[in-house]
Amino acid sequence: MTIRVTHTVGEAVAVTAANGTEILRYVYRPDPDPFEARKPYAHPVRTLAGRTVTGYRPSDHRWHKGLQMTASHLSGQNFWGGNCYVHGEGYLRLPERVGSMRHDGFPQFTAEPDRLALTEHLTWIENGGEEWAREVRGLTVHSVDEEAGAWTLDWSIRLTNTRSTPLAFGSPTTAGREMAGYTGLQWRGPRDFTGGTVFAPDTDADAAALMGSQGPWLAFTTEHDDVDGHSTLVFAHAPENLDDASAIHQSHWFVRSEPFPTVAFSWAFFEEFELPPGESFAYRYRLVIADGAWDRDRVGAHLRGLPW
Repeated sequence: MTIRVTHTVGEAVAVTAANGTEILRYVYRPDPDPFEARKPYAHPVRTLAGRTVTGYRPSDHRWHKGLQMTASHLSGQNFWGGNCYVHGEGYLRLPERVGSMRHDGFPQFTAEPDRLALTEHLTWIENGGEEWAREVRGLTVHSVDEEAGAWTLDWSIRLTNTRSTPLAFGSPTTAGREMAGYTGLQWRGPRDFTGGTVFAPDTDADAAALMGSQGPWLAFTTEHDDVDGHSTLVFAHAPENLDDASAIHQSHWFVRSEPFPTVAFSWAFFEEFELPPGESFAYRYRLVIADGAWDRDRVGAHLRGLPW
């Protein structure tokens, strides 16, 4: 299936499938509230049938915005947004700790009839205005398959420490809160994903049991409100992400189906890691956005047909 790309310069990039459905809107003009950690995000994200599969500013966490790159605990700053977890005191409103990510441009932007590939430069800025890190982000929309009822979004990050001191990456769990290791690329689902089914390969574990686990992929399926239909999201690691020899730090799943739906590729769930001055780390991720209630076999077969 072909796609059409619309770039509203200074605001957002939108991808529309041949059937007229806008399947992705990547917003890089920052939202106005600094407390929500101003940074780019993808919302709405839709299936080919037009089902919205991202949530935006939900009442429980206004800083949750579709699909976004985050860092909940970074050398005392919060690049996730919202309240900061402080051990022994809980979640506190500390606006002076909330950082931001500045869009610096698209050095590469290629729109083809069946594919969008863009590279974005960003700067991570702590609350006082000091530039801490430089990011090269990649987004690729591809494999828009009408027959399968699915399309694919690849998201990559390469982050370089521009400080003179190490950057320390952590999470609420590394700060003392059990099983709350959220950080990294994070998806927030809309309300009708609450209570949905989460599964992974080679296990019958549910969302609660998969929290903090490791694996090549994880899937989340739900039945929608308003319309008679299901959607499935698949979150997958590039092979090198889980390779001890190449990954800077091992990733774990942060996943909840209730009380609200969310998944994060957490790079610091249980343990902190440091990025020395001038050094970089990189990860690659894949999301498959599909119509229907896919099962484990169908997810596995579809992923095998999408080589990295």
